[in-house]
Amino acid sequence: MSSPQAPLEQHPNRPLLSKTLHDLGIEWLCYEHPPLYTCDEADALGLKRDGTRIKNLFLRDNYGRAHFLLLTHAETQVDLKSLSRQLNLSRLGFASSERLMRYLKVKPGCVSGLSLFNDENRSVALWIDRALWCDAELWQCHPFDNHLTWVLKKADLVRFWTHLGYEPKLIELPTF
Repeated sequence: MSSPQAPLEQHPNRPLLSKTLHDLGIEWLCYEHPPLYTCDEADALGLKRDGTRIKNLFLRDNYGRAHFLLLTHAETQVDLKSLSRQLNLSRLGFASSERLMRYLKVKPGCVSGLSLFNDENRSVALWIDRALWCDAELWQCHPFDNHLTWVLKKADLVRFWTHLGYEPKLIELPTF
């Protein structure tokens, strides 16, 4: 006899995120699926969802004083060494899961452009791959939990980020 599957936990800020989007007149499509930690896991499941899949990279400079959320196409392989030189920053690298929790209040695999909602001190800069910006009108985002995907219009995300005080910086990404 199998036991019932435990319900997946909800991030405590997701209801407030939903309310904020609703108050801004932003609508979204919602997909529920098994927890996904990487784009490759979504590929393996063969999930069919509207919108463009997004790779979300939470980065820091070498000194850990500056943090960045970089959004790009799921299949893009970013050359961080070249990007560091291009932006005149000290060696960019992936931020730790502890930093991710401290700044964006999400676990690895749960970060997306919506996670900036949790950046209380507006300490994280938002970078977007220019190719993604030009190609995609519907963006897939995790609403703090990786068992859900919300699909939002790019224009609505811009309205959301503006409401939060963010101005996306478009970047020509060096790739491998």
